[in-house]
Amino acid sequence: MSAAHWRKAMNFSAPSRNWSGGRATAAPRATTGPASAAPATSLLQSWRHIGWRHVVVLAAVLVYPWIVPPFFTYQIGGQALTLGLIALSLTFLAGYGGMLSLAQMTVAGMAGYIVAILGVSGTPEISLGWPWWLVVILAIAGGTLAATLIGWLSVRTEGIYTIMITLAIGMAFFYLAQQNYAIFNGFQGFQKVVPPVVLGIDWRAPIPYYYLALFWALAGYFFVKYLIRAPFGIALQGVRDNARRMSALGYSPVAHRVAAYAVAGVIASIGGVLLVWYNGLITPGSVGTSWMINILIVAVLGGMRHPVGPFIGAVVFVLLQNFAIDLIDRERFNLVIGLVFLVIVLFSPDGLLGWWDMLRDWARRRMADAGARVRGGEWRSVSVTQARPAGRS
Repeated sequence: MSAAHWRKAMNFSAPSRNWSGGRATAAPRATTGPASAAPATSLLQSWRHIGWRHVVVLAAVLVYPWIVPPFFTYQIGGQALTLGLIALSLTFLAGYGGMLSLAQMTVAGMAGYIVAILGVSGTPEISLGWPWWLVVILAIAGGTLAATLIGWLSVRTEGIYTIMITLAIGMAFFYLAQQNYAIFNGFQGFQKVVPPVVLGIDWRAPIPYYYLALFWALAGYFFVKYLIRAPFGIALQGVRDNARRMSALGYSPVAHRVAAYAVAGVIASIGGVLLVWYNGLITPGSVGTSWMINILIVAVLGGMRHPVGPFIGAVVFVLLQNFAIDLIDRERFNLVIGLVFLVIVLFSPDGLLGWWDMLRDWARRRMADAGARVRGGEWRSVSVTQARPAGRS
């Protein structure tokens, strides 16, 4: 779908003429190619941005579980990929849509509760025991629907009001799950919620779960990379930068923002299914205030300007969560996480990716200065040689 077709589809006022600076303009020419030419072109452009660094990183994450102990495969790698996928939904909303939502962990928790309630758990008197494939589809659909409703309620506000609305929705779901025993089993939640054995593979084993989480993490990463270059993603970034101008051009800011919440809901719901399988349980504490803030910390640590940022932040967060107790008392290891978070936020414009950019720019300036000095020295040498009188050494 071309940009013109997308504008027509998302146009809430359906003007009969195209306007530019107050003058009527000619209608756009009809395209001779198929309607799918633009998405195909965007997809090719997305693949064109894949360089040697992507190949090296992909090879590293594929080999990683075979060279580290099971603890690092499951507790570090699997958990980081799962949390990074949930944080990716927040990065997409905040970084490309300008909407900071604290309800992404709530959406993931809703998907996780659907898996526990409709699937198999250690509480058979509540869980229904439906087939796992149907449960997963319903969990993703339910989380996406919840995210769409949250977006519909919050997109009409901006700034601190959006944060407060999403926080209020998250806290409401937390208390609902904690106080309801008939459906959510109260504060005990659901135990023994394990992934199914498919094709003879136990998907909760360290290596199978790692590759399952890696597959969906890569799928979410490349999907967001493609979407931000597609007409919808470009229009969403335009709404982020200047909603009034995009509205004047015929785009609907509300429709684009709600659609962005729906897309983020799909990503967060998949992460929620993986998270409940990783933990083997889900309780109200899984969707409490602490985890809503943790997802925000993960997204900010890595940086919100690139889809890889949430995964970098998740790796740092998981490493601190597991090894900070070796540096400080177990009850106060959150102090280390808080200090690291403050240092990165205060001294980097965009998380760890901001530090990487500053280091790369510094290296480029050094190389440019060195090249300029070399070129200047060669020029002076040539000038002196040409200025010597003939016949003299």
